[in-house]
Amino acid sequence: MKRIISIISICLLCGGAYSQNYNIKVAPSKTTQEDEQMASFILPDVTVWGRYESAGKRERRKLDRTVIAVKKTYPFSLEIKNILVETYLYLQTLPNDEEKEKHMKKVEKGVWNQYLPEMKKLTLYQGKMLIKLIDRECNQSSYELIKAFLGPFRSNFYQMFAGMLGASLKKEFDPENNQEDAVIEEIIELIENGYL
Repeated sequence: MKRIISIISICLLCGGAYSQNYNIKVAPSKTTQEDEQMASFILPDVTVWGRYESAGKRERRKLDRTVIAVKKTYPFSLEIKNILVETYLYLQTLPNDEEKEKHMKKVEKGVWNQYLPEMKKLTLYQGKMLIKLIDRECNQSSYELIKAFLGPFRSNFYQMFAGMLGASLKKEFDPENNQEDAVIEEIIELIENGYL
């Protein structure tokens, strides 16, 4: 048992600022050591996240800010994905463009009425995070989604408005090439697995 605890503690201590996840498994068996039998136990998988423990004070504050932003905006991105899927499926059943345009105006008005009060509470950083998470969930940037559903005029208007605030609706989520997006992906995994 001491060996297992020492292995786990070594993994915790060795986890660097950008460490990988490690799953440690112990198989059941009986071992003998100098004519003594020792039982070994099956332990659940242990995932070691060394990023937070080894972070400096400034990096820890930045990580905390990112965790808060993701926890606040991730549910919005899932709801937006559901709204887009339902709207797309319903639009496929409508016979002509006039009916589709009428329905899109209703959806836009409903979304504004339902989500605008909550969106006003988001900080600029959280708004930028939401744009990235929408791209992650829908595999398209917010700009492309608005353009597809509402047309190029409205998408350019919303892009211009976002640009005045220092954001961009064309921002893409790329965890393989962007370190910040990789951190966001890890945080989402922790949320989905119930650790955060």
